[in-house]
Amino acid sequence: MGAFLGLVCGVGLVLAWRSGSRRPPKRNHKRLSLQQHIAEILAQAGIESVTPSQLLASSVGLAVAVFLFATAISRAFTIALAFATFAALAPVSLVRYRQRKRRSELRDLWPEAVDNLASAVRAGMSLPEALTQLGMRGPEELRRPFQRFGEDYRATGRFAVCLDRLKVSLADPTGDRIVESLRLARDVGGTDLGRLLRTLSAFLREDARTRAELETRQGWSINGARIAVASPWLLLAALSVHPEAVHAYNTTAGAFVIALGGGLSFLAYRVMMRIGRLPIEQRVLR
Repeated sequence: MGAFLGLVCGVGLVLAWRSGSRRPPKRNHKRLSLQQHIAEILAQAGIESVTPSQLLASSVGLAVAVFLFATAISRAFTIALAFATFAALAPVSLVRYRQRKRRSELRDLWPEAVDNLASAVRAGMSLPEALTQLGMRGPEELRRPFQRFGEDYRATGRFAVCLDRLKVSLADPTGDRIVESLRLARDVGGTDLGRLLRTLSAFLREDARTRAELETRQGWSINGARIAVASPWLLLAALSVHPEAVHAYNTTAGAFVIALGGGLSFLAYRVMMRIGRLPIEQRVLR
């Protein structure tokens, strides 16, 4: 009898412990590989003719070319290596610049596109027709992805698959929200899609207006900080044609100075960008 009571008590304690508050399970966030991340950056920059492999190959090729040229001019391995490193980062920096520029342009164009989509839905068009007509009447910068959607839909007739391809082509958080709203409206129906799109359009206009004002105010300080970071390296480039400076940087101490300067420049640039960075909407509906 005592053993039975002990067993019952033990089972009760186990059940009481398992029924207590538990830590919520961790969500498995989708991590992109390097190739996928670069492909998304290229898509957001509007560059369709370059693959991730070609971008990486251009960085390596440019770095080698600059290294050989700088070595021939300065005869200093350390100086050539420093400028070859900057050259390797140049293609990625250019793509990043185009990505930021296109993101800013699309921020001003999405409200018009959403208004066109809401008008099409209110006029009684089907969802595939409403998306396809954006390829003809929508903003110029956004027409190509929606034209491809129309071509895919006419070829396959599979709305969900074409929406997935449209999301990949747009690679934009606003585009993700629009696509998922249309997918939900197609799957479950409802009459609130037009109201949702009009509310989204008003929110996008307000966000674009506020962000443009903030970017204008902080633009001069960011540009000044970039010039301050680049100035020492421009001076190094000017000194690399003088034999005395080249001899000094060919030593171990000179290599240490260049490495330390590069590390400090990188750290200062990252801190500056972190301080001046505005929040960027992430693609949570990828």
